[in-house]
Amino acid sequence: MNLDWRTLLLRRLLSVLAISLLLGLISGEYAWSLVAGLGLYLYWNLRQLVRLYLWVKHAGPDELPPESSGLWGEVFDAIYHLQRRNQQARGRLQAVIDRVQQSTAALKDAVIMLDAQGNLEWWNQAAETLLGLKSPQDGGQPITNLVRHPRFHEYFAQNHYAEPLELVSPVSERIRLQFQVTLYGNGQHLMLVRDVTRVHQLEQMRKDFVANVSHELRTPLTVLSGYLETLLDHADSLEARWRRPLQQMQQQSLRMQNLLSDLLMLASLEARDYPADNRHVPVKALLASIRSDALALSAGQHVIELEADTGLALKGSELELRSAFSNLVFNAVKYTPAGGTIRMRWWRDEQGAHLAVSDNGPGIEAKHLPRLTERFYRVDASRAANTGGTGLGLAIVKHVLIHHRANLSIDSTPGQGSTFTCHFSSAQLSQAAQDPED
Repeated sequence: MNLDWRTLLLRRLLSVLAISLLLGLISGEYAWSLVAGLGLYLYWNLRQLVRLYLWVKHAGPDELPPESSGLWGEVFDAIYHLQRRNQQARGRLQAVIDRVQQSTAALKDAVIMLDAQGNLEWWNQAAETLLGLKSPQDGGQPITNLVRHPRFHEYFAQNHYAEPLELVSPVSERIRLQFQVTLYGNGQHLMLVRDVTRVHQLEQMRKDFVANVSHELRTPLTVLSGYLETLLDHADSLEARWRRPLQQMQQQSLRMQNLLSDLLMLASLEARDYPADNRHVPVKALLASIRSDALALSAGQHVIELEADTGLALKGSELELRSAFSNLVFNAVKYTPAGGTIRMRWWRDEQGAHLAVSDNGPGIEAKHLPRLTERFYRVDASRAANTGGTGLGLAIVKHVLIHHRANLSIDSTPGQGSTFTCHFSSAQLSQAAQDPED
């Protein structure tokens, strides 16, 4: 291809030179003939260039290029074919875009495209129904100006969207929405919004059922436990064959009471999005109290160590934090064989504050780790029954940490032990902890 246009250009120049020299031979003015020939050649090229400019600027999409010969003819034809290919490519691309927009417009879920700053670029019809967006006046508006819930602002600003967010719709309080954001391209956001009202109602019915049943069972269990305790207080007057059944009944009634207490605690946590109160919680003193309770539970069979930053405190509910931390420590005591060591460490770094509860017990296989915080999930059912656990401890820990804008990580190696770590952001630290002079 390069040889063709170079050959054409060389031939045209040689033709101009030959004609100029011939005219110079006839007129006897070689120099003026050469200047005139080159001038005419330059004029012709400039004229072709102007024709090209006017065609490119004013021609319609299907207008043929101007007629020309030689190299300029090749240029016109090449540009024309390039335009045709680009038009066909744009047509195919537009067809794909039209199909995508038509398919997303047919979805019941809202699809919203945002730029890197969180401004609205495009949305489907469902977004107008679920979020109340208005086209075209809302285009270019920040999404946080249209969805004003504080939790959505916090969720969108964190740039970490591993878990979806559930909120009440800004259109109607009876509609429950689930927000899921995905990052793509150059920091742009794709937000999917689903109507999960029905699922939320079913989940609320389940929670209410569990809470009501647990509450109703407390009274008969209290009565049974009271009578069993009275009977066992007079066990000497009973026949020996009744003592063991009564003791087993008392143990199981106590286990049922613990289960109901945990169920009610979990129902209370699920009913709220934030801690029951928001006070200054001195974590070191709280952990020292939990350590004393753990030593009593261990009955001297374990070494329980505590390392805590004295000036590091949290904002939140002391009752909820005590429940979460004690569940982690008591689990370590229950599942660590006699002679084992449990370590509690409370410290701070640039990411925030952390509580790690470590043991050198039997450890947990990796396949169980993702499900440990599920209600009633058992790694080993027989071992759980022997320890008297309810299977709700880690579920309570998970919900308490969600209330306090924290998360739980679990590291475990079979035969070497486990470490459960609670990670709190710097925003959750108490002001007293952030000021060294306090």
